[in-house]
Amino acid sequence: MVEYNPNAIEKKWQKKWEEEKTFKSEIDSSKKKFYPLVEFPYPSGQGLHVGHPRPYTALDVVARKRRLDGENVMYPMGWDAFGLPAENYAIENKIHPAIITEKNINHFRDQMRSIGFSFDWDREINTTDPDYYKWSQWIFIQMFKKGLAYKSETSVNWCPSCLVGLANEEVVDGKCERCGAEVEHKLKNQWMLKITAYADRLIDDLAEVDYESRIKASQINWIGRSHGADVNFSLKDRDEKLTVYTTRPDTIFGVTYMVVSPEHPILEKYKDDIKNYDQILDYKHQASLKSDFERSELNKDKTGVMIDGLSAINPLNNKEIPIWVSDYVLMSYGTGAIMAVPAHDERDFEFAKKFDMPIIPVYDSKDELPVTDIEKGTAINSDFLNGLSATEAKKKAIEYVEENKLGEAKTNFKLRDWVFSRQRYWGEPIPMVYCDECGWVPVDEKDLPVRLPEIESYTPTATGESPLAKIDDFVNTTCPHCGKPARRETDTMPQWAGSSWYYLRYADPHNHEEIASKEALDYYTPVDWYNGGMEHTTLHLLYSRFWHKFLYDIGVVPTKEPYKKRTSHGMILGYDGQKMSKSRGNVVNPDDIIRDFGADTLRTYEMFMGDFSSVAKWSDEGVKGCRKYLERVFNLIDLVEDGDDYSKELEVSINQTIKKVSDDFENLKFNTAIAALMSLLNEMRALGKITKADFKTYITLLNPVAPHLTEELWQMAGFDGELNQTSWPKYDESKLSFDTIDLPVQVNGKVRGKITISKTASKEEALDLASKENNVNSYIEGKEFRKVIYVPGKILNLVV
Repeated sequence: MVEYNPNAIEKKWQKKWEEEKTFKSEIDSSKKKFYPLVEFPYPSGQGLHVGHPRPYTALDVVARKRRLDGENVMYPMGWDAFGLPAENYAIENKIHPAIITEKNINHFRDQMRSIGFSFDWDREINTTDPDYYKWSQWIFIQMFKKGLAYKSETSVNWCPSCLVGLANEEVVDGKCERCGAEVEHKLKNQWMLKITAYADRLIDDLAEVDYESRIKASQINWIGRSHGADVNFSLKDRDEKLTVYTTRPDTIFGVTYMVVSPEHPILEKYKDDIKNYDQILDYKHQASLKSDFERSELNKDKTGVMIDGLSAINPLNNKEIPIWVSDYVLMSYGTGAIMAVPAHDERDFEFAKKFDMPIIPVYDSKDELPVTDIEKGTAINSDFLNGLSATEAKKKAIEYVEENKLGEAKTNFKLRDWVFSRQRYWGEPIPMVYCDECGWVPVDEKDLPVRLPEIESYTPTATGESPLAKIDDFVNTTCPHCGKPARRETDTMPQWAGSSWYYLRYADPHNHEEIASKEALDYYTPVDWYNGGMEHTTLHLLYSRFWHKFLYDIGVVPTKEPYKKRTSHGMILGYDGQKMSKSRGNVVNPDDIIRDFGADTLRTYEMFMGDFSSVAKWSDEGVKGCRKYLERVFNLIDLVEDGDDYSKELEVSINQTIKKVSDDFENLKFNTAIAALMSLLNEMRALGKITKADFKTYITLLNPVAPHLTEELWQMAGFDGELNQTSWPKYDESKLSFDTIDLPVQVNGKVRGKITISKTASKEEALDLASKENNVNSYIEGKEFRKVIYVPGKILNLVV
């Protein structure tokens, strides 16, 4: 018996696939294309852990199956290689980030090759390659020309130690992820992208794509579209109005106080009139130490300061109400001011109870306050709205506000424009120049890319500018419009830039004249199936859809949406049930699993370990079980005998397995597909012999999961060519179930025996067989039938 040696088998086939370019895709209009995509990774110094291959393997299974279905599959891979980790490493170790990035990429690529992914490596891309980021810069310039890229003063997360602005995801528990310092909010002049101009389309066009419902919901919630009204509350004794956005103008009669954000400009404007201004300044500083998420989502203990010296007038009943400052109101949402209706809002209710504010219900209910579900109620305490339903009251309130010039109907969004500047070195230079005469001017497109210059220090400047600001040769230039002296922008793009359009570059990665040729984009796009983590279904997915829609509007891409389908996978946890991390010591290295068990075992276990969309815990015992299964598959060749047809005993099971595995692979139910293959293997081993046809179908069904082993078995069995050149098995509908069944026979309602009978047998045939069954016969012999109940294929009940 030949011993299963996965290391030798896998190296052999990986070398062969690479030499033969087995998985290379080229435009072929005679074939249906299939473009599966997985999120390209950030190549960190730690390399892959076993969580990374889960999504890669999943779509590799689908990609391999679709190739056998005759489709032209383009399954690409690349590197999202700009970003903070490489820059941190560069600062700490005095080594250029490009050097460590290249080293990390080489390691990642070797690991991926060792797992046997069917990537078309000729299409590999790298966001740090100037030939790639040239087109990120080109897209930015087009956005600037269309008014979608602009400079603005905006509040950023600021680390006073690192002297850099931080993205929200780089702030952990109010501290800088890099150094642990308390993060502040600081106003900085930043480049912004006007994603809000696409807010409606980003919601409405979700109806046209096949995204998991949880993914659509996360996008819709993040954009946060709502319909209501802007309503003006006058400041008492002043010619000034506080505008609030409310989705429920029908509750204005229940407003008992107002709240403004600590950053609201009205505080600075009337600071001389505010008697407790120093107290408010101190509160504002405390609020600046919290992230927006902490202030809004995590803010359980309501805090605030009532403004002494300013009050507002309720526009519908002219009552004077106090104005408070509280950090749960964000300047970035709505107008930075809210009207508080404590009877019908939990947050306002908690605040009112804590600070002893009046609470006036404006909808009738027997429930305890706060009553937040007011849709079924009737308006009370609301003057001209009394007696109306919530729908009627909202409509009438908006009409009243507009007729009396107290405000206007408004659709609002939680989504804010995208802060696009980073005061860092390791990112795409923003291709803009500032001229005293012409203002901000884009670099001439023929001069792209604007390359990152070599620098000695990667630390930010003392003023918090990018390290590029210290490079005079880079900064000083001439204006592309007037030719006078000008200064280059020294901020760089965020890591999100390169990942917003990378899927387009895969279609034509070596094109120096455009993002990709029209022919390539027309053939390969949109992506047919995109899989990634749920953590990227808001920011990355939203940014990417925004960029794509812009490119569609200017005629670069042929479709409105970048991805037809989006799915997400569950995380793999360590042995201890915790997220894998070096600090916990629970990281599992795929290199070790491949060395000890083989890549096919790793692939099989990752697909078998549980529901693909759910979190799963790593288990060494599970790995060992999958290795034993593959060993039994390897030894199955010893049972093979000649035969071009399925074994009669296995015919139904094989057809059932073809159907199940085909369906399950397409629906990401890999664990149940593999379970079906394991069950069929047991049947084959129990039978003790199988035909070549049985064996051929079995290893073809397993091939997408365990490609090296099955290619080797194909060759050992003497089949023509290579397995990857064959066709995916088709099942026969008529062979999905047995012609005969074991039919229960009841006598007076109790099962007394079984008969083997055709599913379509007549009542007479059933009675004849039942009377010959010994146990049944002992209950009916010599007796007359009062009734015979027969349902073909189901049951025979004899009433005597």
